[in-house]
Amino acid sequence: KLVAQSTHQLPDHSFHLNRFNYRHFILMEKKEEPTQEEKPQETPVAEGEEGKPLSKKALAKKAKKEEKLKKKQERQKAEEYVKDPNDPCADKFGDLELNQSQCDPKVIQEKIYTNLKELNSSMKDQVVRIRGRLHNARIKGKGAFLIIRDQVYSVQTLMFAGEEISVGMIKYAKTISNESIVEIVGKVTIPENEIVSCTQQVEIQIQELWCVNKASLLPFQIEDAMRATANQEDEEVEEKKEEKKKEEKGKKKDITVSQDTRLNNRVLDLRVPTSQAIMKIQAAVCRYFREYLYTKDFLEIHTPKIISGTSEGGCEVFRLEYFGKKACLAQSPQLYKQMCICGDMKKVFEIAPVFRAENSNSNRHLTEFTMMDVEMAFNNHYFEALDVFGELFNYIFTKLAENCKDELETINKQYPFEPFKFKTPALRIHWKEGMKLLEEKGLKPDHSADLTSELEYALGRAVREKYDTDFFMLYGYPVSARPFYTMLDPKDPKYTNSYDFFMRGEEITSGAQRIHDPEMIAERAKANDIPVETIKDYIDSFRFGAPPHAGIGVGLERVVKLFCGIRNIRKCILFTRDPKRLTPQSVQVDQFIQTSFQKK
Repeated sequence: KLVAQSTHQLPDHSFHLNRFNYRHFILMEKKEEPTQEEKPQETPVAEGEEGKPLSKKALAKKAKKEEKLKKKQERQKAEEYVKDPNDPCADKFGDLELNQSQCDPKVIQEKIYTNLKELNSSMKDQVVRIRGRLHNARIKGKGAFLIIRDQVYSVQTLMFAGEEISVGMIKYAKTISNESIVEIVGKVTIPENEIVSCTQQVEIQIQELWCVNKASLLPFQIEDAMRATANQEDEEVEEKKEEKKKEEKGKKKDITVSQDTRLNNRVLDLRVPTSQAIMKIQAAVCRYFREYLYTKDFLEIHTPKIISGTSEGGCEVFRLEYFGKKACLAQSPQLYKQMCICGDMKKVFEIAPVFRAENSNSNRHLTEFTMMDVEMAFNNHYFEALDVFGELFNYIFTKLAENCKDELETINKQYPFEPFKFKTPALRIHWKEGMKLLEEKGLKPDHSADLTSELEYALGRAVREKYDTDFFMLYGYPVSARPFYTMLDPKDPKYTNSYDFFMRGEEITSGAQRIHDPEMIAERAKANDIPVETIKDYIDSFRFGAPPHAGIGVGLERVVKLFCGIRNIRKCILFTRDPKRLTPQSVQVDQFIQTSFQKK
């Protein structure tokens, strides 16, 4: 209405109604205060690696470091290499223009690239074209040695000034920064001695050298982030001690990249061969998990992650407003899996994120991680499900050992670990036997409470010593240690038809036979202080006839962590979410999306 009353005062050419000027016109007419988006943003407080505000001294040090970096970058720009157009090898090296897919598509067939992992001695004297990152370079006088890396694979390339290679080409190689993407054409040769620093035992005599995209100054060198670590458990503390000792002795110290530095620059850290290998192991675990279950006629499902009530019976949930209602992020797909079983899907699984608002900063906990869930109906006894789950894990372990040798070797070089041991069929022990094993080691566990982390590790060591396995199932937990939907043991209601699986003394999954009687579920929910109305749909799903069923929820990152002997789970997830880390932040992305919508 306001616009209709006011637009006649403006010349036709000066007013075009759209979302942007409409909004500002209304603000001008109403003389409103600027919106939150229009208010100047407050300068964020600089924070350290642990999320705490920096001190004045630290801020000054940070500013000095940034100024030094700025000057270095300006100096590098001033000293930037300028290619001589009259260089006899001018058509063999240089910076490629920015790739905007401007070339003829026929080039796709004309240019054949060889993957680094395919390079071997059988290719001797062949001319190949490779593309990868410049890992490091040694250039002295008229010779240049360039190590090229592609994921976990690396190869040494070299050239010397002479008839085929100009001095300008050697000089140009010196200007390429580490981590730049390069393309090289050259002849494959066999070196006289083993190349310890590379995975591929061939060399490439460079004929052409092109830089596809240059990298700016790095926060750390990949070579430093690849350094072997003898003590993972307390890596940063040991690092500080060693630095102090070496500084006192006046020795040159090896640089160790701290975990916080890695996580703050995760994109760069993901290039480290060990990180690449860990992510490939993670993908393989998912692949073999699916592969086995598909052979057993399981159906993959996708359940909601925004729910009206808690899914595990606990209070550690992320709560949110949902169109005027209260909701939370799912801790587990547990209730929906069971509803699917009641819908006659019989056997289902899901691989999806789950959310736990636990303020725990241990090396095994995350607030968001990936859960691999399985649920199945059975006929007579929940051990039918345990048989399937045991075979599932043995299948995953066997396939990883057979098909991921390169990745496991890469991880082992930086973080040495013992090969994972498991038995076929998988070892299964009762809760009471587990308590007995702990007591034999001089410990005094509470028979009616869940295991602490210390007791889990102790039990893992005891089982390894007695049964020579790193993987086992512990079943028959006490009722006080299990969720409300767990079926009670008919012979002793103090215990349940439940189980946990362990790898190297650490729990990776919890599971149980679920209660499939609606009245019993309601009774158990009340006993656990869960409002029955929040899970009414869940309870009602059992009123139309439900088969006995059981399932598991497996932490993907924990399986990777423990199979590979990694101490800290943050190394085993793509981007960490824990109580202290919510980065990379999405604020800028959200603003970009909002701006895009406004423009549209």
